[in-house]
Amino acid sequence: MENFADVKYILDGFLFVFAGILVMWMAAGFAMLEAGLTRSKNNATVLTKNVALFAISCIMFYFIGFNGMYGEGNAFIGSLSILDETTAADASYPVMADFFFQVVFVATAASVISGTIAERMKLWPFLIFVVVLSGLIYPIQGHWTWGGSLTGEGALIEGFSDFAGSTIVHSVGGWAALAGVLILGARKGKYGKDGRVRPIQGSNLALATLGTFILWMGWFGFNGGSQLAMGSKGDIDAIASVVATTNMAACAGAITAALFTQFLYKKVDLTMVLNGALAGLVSVTAAPDAGMLYGFGVGIVGAILVVLSVPMWDKMKIDDPVGALSVHLVAGIWGTLAVGLFTASGTFMGQLKGVVVIGTFVFISSFIVWKILDMIVGLRVDEEIEIEGLDIHETGLECYPEFKKA
Repeated sequence: MENFADVKYILDGFLFVFAGILVMWMAAGFAMLEAGLTRSKNNATVLTKNVALFAISCIMFYFIGFNGMYGEGNAFIGSLSILDETTAADASYPVMADFFFQVVFVATAASVISGTIAERMKLWPFLIFVVVLSGLIYPIQGHWTWGGSLTGEGALIEGFSDFAGSTIVHSVGGWAALAGVLILGARKGKYGKDGRVRPIQGSNLALATLGTFILWMGWFGFNGGSQLAMGSKGDIDAIASVVATTNMAACAGAITAALFTQFLYKKVDLTMVLNGALAGLVSVTAAPDAGMLYGFGVGIVGAILVVLSVPMWDKMKIDDPVGALSVHLVAGIWGTLAVGLFTASGTFMGQLKGVVVIGTFVFISSFIVWKILDMIVGLRVDEEIEIEGLDIHETGLECYPEFKKA
């Protein structure tokens, strides 16, 4: 029995580390997707943001966030203290492996925001917001759900289920992004005085496609690792099912977006196909253990919602360069509610309560932080900087200097 416990400890720890590496690779996916869907004059700033937000998220979650989310405190928040790196002798997995797997989820939530506010926000106010998000906002709502399930203090435990984070990770990033973009405003020239939407094309759809495939691959760690154990036949069977279901949702989302845009616009929109795949992934994340047929269905609906919601945000004059609000907020809400409608994991009212409580908290707290930053240092770059491009003024570099000369 002692040898069996050791093997289980090793396998469970390996799952956390390996899945965490896959999720960390999603940071590269977000960077490539955002760079591809924005203009080249802003790409160096985009890439700087994505590297820096990952580093900040990891640092803040170590010093404050992890124990704020999983520590024993009260119903609102855990303990605001630095992570204890030692693993107890009777622990079932290495504590640092668990930390590594959890910290890359925080960076994912922050990455969602980056694309929504791209091409007109100053670099440092954004990074300061990431400090607050990863140190306080994300851990607090995480304590109510995943953290509360360990300590018995969670405010949303009863009737709420979110296997890998459709709401706890993805819609959190979406709500925070929405709060920021409402203060920030749209990019110059995006909306005409007559209300007409002027498309602003991205610089490199090949990069955006590469980013989508990287995210797709990383999602296997995102959802598969959320099984949280690999030391038994039942666990590895469950992981295999989760990975297959995750893949099915992405496939269904991509093809649905292709068919739906062909039907609506008489052409297949590649950007919608990419976001359709991502919408399928976000939608299934709340219950990737529900089977491939479930993944197929929620992926289809998620993609339809994305194709419809992208123009909806434009009608509201909410400018989202990469479609992150549609993918992570809209599909995240759908995926969370679908659990209550089609599985036994959570009740519909419990799922709805989770969406409303977490969404309200994250939106209001984020709006306050964004507003304070706007009042103190300003969120938006000057008009001439936005026209010329953020790269020279924010980073002193150009992403494609030879291309510009040509």
